[in-house]
Amino acid sequence: MDFLDFHHHQRGKTGIYNLGLNGETPIGKFSVGLHPKDITHNWKLDFDKIKTISLSEDCLAIGECGLDGLINVDEDLQNQIFHAHISWAEEIKKPIIIHCVRRFSQLLHFKNAKVPLIVHGFNKKENIALELLDAGFYLSFGYAALENLSLQNIIKTIPIQRLFLETDDSDFEIIKLYEKVSELKSISLENLKNQMWENLENIVSNG
Repeated sequence: MDFLDFHHHQRGKTGIYNLGLNGETPIGKFSVGLHPKDITHNWKLDFDKIKTISLSEDCLAIGECGLDGLINVDEDLQNQIFHAHISWAEEIKKPIIIHCVRRFSQLLHFKNAKVPLIVHGFNKKENIALELLDAGFYLSFGYAALENLSLQNIIKTIPIQRLFLETDDSDFEIIKLYEKVSELKSISLENLKNQMWENLENIVSNG
């Protein structure tokens, strides 16, 4: 069994391919959602397209979608669209892969969703990680965790059942991240690999 790459942008990798709004549906497992940067006045039509695509059995999750404080899109509109994603995910029982930039306090308002919520590419401070974990979120870590000591300390303490590993859009081999986390968690590489697949199975079955 290959190493699970929870969230990536490269076709052919094992894991969940992030399908962009106008991308071609891949062969293999994927997620689909309306990224905040892709929001336009036509968002309802775009979202209807996403809903149709997401009904595929190969679509494991909705997203990435979420909240971004660095883009020029109205905050209330972002909240409305994120809520629409969650409502749809609850209807079709699939987890949500979340993009969040400088909006973590607002993100906590969605903690009562009836599907698993996974913050991808987490690279914030420990207090934010603890707040999210306490609220029931999962955290997925990427390239930054290879060198960022603060993130490594978070990984040491986070329950392994609430953890995922990803390459996102970075160009590196996912095994390097697995090796680092294996060391941090004092767990064998094989056990870590199996645990990540088990975590995926859990969020998909509990969607």
